[in-house]
Amino acid sequence: PGLDGHDRGAKVVARALRDAGMEVIYTGLRQTPESIVETALQEDVDAIGLSVLSGAHNHLFKKVIDLLKKEGAEDIPVFGGGIIPEDDIPYLNEIGVKRIFGPGTSTEKIVSFIKEITNKS
Repeated sequence: PGLDGHDRGAKVVARALRDAGMEVIYTGLRQTPESIVETALQEDVDAIGLSVLSGAHNHLFKKVIDLLKKEGAEDIPVFGGGIIPEDDIPYLNEIGVKRIFGPGTSTEKIVSFIKEITNKS
């Protein structure tokens, strides 16, 4: 989400999840929290992953989580990655983000986490 134009990491993760047998809905660059939540509800997703490099992570994650709550869909786990300072991770966890993956995290670790939070193996 947001305005940054760097999506390589998101595409690598999406490919790894597909290779692990998961269906991935990749919405592309510059999506608003509203469009992300709308797509998640329409597609009946098991989880939402956000990649944020713009520095707006606190606002964007909170907005997505607030919109999910408003729609009665707070049971959809939200996770993310990107360039997110360690100091901001406790806040993100406090508002409901399940996990933040930093640069260099293995795709195997991310796949394992998604399987765990969605109860799929």
